[in-house]
Amino acid sequence: MFYLLVEKLETWLEAHELGFFRVFRFVTFQTAAAVMLSFLIVLVLGPHVIDWLRRKKIGDRPEFDQADINQMMTSKTGTPTMGGLLIITSIAASTMLLADLHNFYVRMALVCLLWLGAVGAVDDWLKLTIARREGGRQGLTSLEKLLFQIGLGVILSYFTYDYGRVVPETHSLFLPFFKGAQFQLPLWAFITLGTLVIVGFSNAVNLTDGLDGLAAGCTSLVSFAFALLAIFVGLKDLAKFFYLPYIEASGQMAVFAGAMLGACLGFLWYNCNPARVFMGDTGSLAMGGLLGYIAIVTRQELMLVVIGGIFVAEAVSVMLQVGYFKYSRRKYGEGRRIFLMAPLHHHFQKKGWTETQVVVRFWLITAMLVTLGLATIKLR
Repeated sequence: MFYLLVEKLETWLEAHELGFFRVFRFVTFQTAAAVMLSFLIVLVLGPHVIDWLRRKKIGDRPEFDQADINQMMTSKTGTPTMGGLLIITSIAASTMLLADLHNFYVRMALVCLLWLGAVGAVDDWLKLTIARREGGRQGLTSLEKLLFQIGLGVILSYFTYDYGRVVPETHSLFLPFFKGAQFQLPLWAFITLGTLVIVGFSNAVNLTDGLDGLAAGCTSLVSFAFALLAIFVGLKDLAKFFYLPYIEASGQMAVFAGAMLGACLGFLWYNCNPARVFMGDTGSLAMGGLLGYIAIVTRQELMLVVIGGIFVAEAVSVMLQVGYFKYSRRKYGEGRRIFLMAPLHHHFQKKGWTETQVVVRFWLITAMLVTLGLATIKLR
């Protein structure tokens, strides 16, 4: 909104010596402002939203099919969830105020955020309210959530591919670590890859959201890295300097990444141990999918795998655990486990790490992965 307003009033502002308002048209300033504004929105709205969730009795409670986890998390029963409403509101408000709303990628990213936020909110609402009634369903089924996520991934990938049809770089897969290593993707491969990234990271961040501050802290670090990458990719001179693809108009994704960074930092104010609120599927599904879409626009899908390595490890640990359990039950007559518990953060809790130790150490690993990922830019 500010971007478009300044654009329309540029001549008038210059005539009245108010040209300094042009900073709202520079992506670096937009990104920094989005971080601060998003942080403040969560900070100000937090107490009101938490009180509202408490009045509605939208509190976390044990799931009937996760006995091991329930035993470890009994002290958190009753803590309000659906705090992702704070995150989604702050990201959407900040980007609508600061980003270029004429930008195609901005509009698609808003669709991604709101679509997955709505899916997560419905899932949380069903689990936390309707499920209390006798015979009530325990949220959306895995298949229902997956269908909504895949549908979004296909739609966003198709329209993003079509929008950049005349620019070869927008359809290429770029390899980290290697200068000029890229592969041109046909439509079917682009849609497949884009859908896998959006669905995969949406669920991976959701699985990581199991301890106070874990998902928010890791997501804030990854968001910071992608804010920088989006700026590099969106500015021609920087893209050339860092041997990155130049994707015209993709720089506005930095505003989204900055808003997500600010929202996560603000949410940590209330979500750090002991948490006053959880983000729930409402926040985790939306943030993971949004990270995936930013990576698609900037053509850094593989970089997201490196920088978001903690999310990847959490998701892989669940897939390995479930897969091996089913395989061993068929082969040996009893289910066996690879990890003491999955997702991975609970495995380390079982090994004796405290919750705070797990969270801070996973933050540190993510910080090192961010450093590694950004360092590889000049290793090409």
